[in-house]
Amino acid sequence: MATRKRKTERRQDLIEAARRAIVQYGTDAVHLNQVAEAAGLTSGAVLYHYPDLNDLLLEAHHAGMERFYDLRMKKIASIADPAEKLVVTIRSGLPSSPDDDDVRLLCELGGSAGRNRVYATLLTTLYDRQVTMYQMILETGRAQGAFTLSGDSQTIARNLVALEDAYGYRIVARHPLIGPDEAAELILDYARQATGHPLRPAPEPARKPRAAGTTPKAR
Repeated sequence: MATRKRKTERRQDLIEAARRAIVQYGTDAVHLNQVAEAAGLTSGAVLYHYPDLNDLLLEAHHAGMERFYDLRMKKIASIADPAEKLVVTIRSGLPSSPDDDDVRLLCELGGSAGRNRVYATLLTTLYDRQVTMYQMILETGRAQGAFTLSGDSQTIARNLVALEDAYGYRIVARHPLIGPDEAAELILDYARQATGHPLRPAPEPARKPRAAGTTPKAR
């Protein structure tokens, strides 16, 4: 007999299912049966863990937002060079592709924020935390003599967050000329002017050598 999942694992599955349903149907339009279908469960099973669907949707948004602050902070924690830290932070705030569900989830949240104070507070809190994250990098770079800031660190940080939000939206909206690499370079161009540092992008990872006897594919 298959072992039953622990309650916490089941709730995590439901959060992931809710995220998928929100991306597909929209924050304001998603229904209980759609979340249940995405989870492969009955509506009653979903309600057993989340009697109020709004609580589940809120947790789904919380989970999607972790990537844009908590995980970024962890990613740059071991980087000593403020210039490298700034480049990595900028790149990690952008969608990986137009189909990036985390960013699409944020776009859905933004569309509902004007009608829902809870969602508006979520987005405001995330924005403020991201601004603080950038400010910390900028201030560290200035203290170490790596950056010569063109203005106050808060203004520069706010502009950096606004740029990643704007270009992130353009990427998921499938703008033909703006992909992740192009957006990163556009934001870095502003960051170079704001910090007085060249901010070289991190080199691409080295490709694995082909096995002996193989030939490259025709282009």
